[in-house]
Amino acid sequence: MTASLLGIYVWAIGLVAWFIIRYPYARKARKTATVKAVGWSRERILLAIATIGLVVVPAIWLASGWPAALNYQLSYVSVVAGALVYALSLWLFRRSHKDLGRQWSASLEIRDSHQIVRGGVYRLIRHPMYSSFWLWALAQALLLPNVMAALSGLVAIAILFFTRIDHEERMLIEAFGDDYRAYMRETKRIIPGIY
Repeated sequence: MTASLLGIYVWAIGLVAWFIIRYPYARKARKTATVKAVGWSRERILLAIATIGLVVVPAIWLASGWPAALNYQLSYVSVVAGALVYALSLWLFRRSHKDLGRQWSASLEIRDSHQIVRGGVYRLIRHPMYSSFWLWALAQALLLPNVMAALSGLVAIAILFFTRIDHEERMLIEAFGDDYRAYMRETKRIIPGIY
């Protein structure tokens, strides 16, 4: 098996794993009432962009081969690195959901009885779910042997993150005030000790 084909298989298995991880948490979260939602239309557009970059563009390339001119051969080193990054992404994705419990939502929402989560991975970073998405996009860049399919995830996550993060933190400051501001001083956004 070529490294490029192996990379595609690893990416596809990771994608399936992502949905398997998300499903039970999404079901549980639907049962918890939403007190406040922010930017519903903007949220739908941003989530669609993320889905396009992480799922749709690679799927179109896999199904059609277009654009074949942007294909290249992967090395096994790239595939191993991509698999390790993907594994870390999936672990962090699952851990973030587990630590948030019923407070998790796909869009910007404050849930009934919402509290600031400071345990688990949230003791190191405020937004580990975004960290997991950045890692997923990096893994995709290492695993898919087509420039457009490989980089579409990084572009999509950059749009999602940089458009959404300030709105999310403003919403949390409104909901929790000085308690959230103190948490912001104690932690970094997505990279422990750095950013």
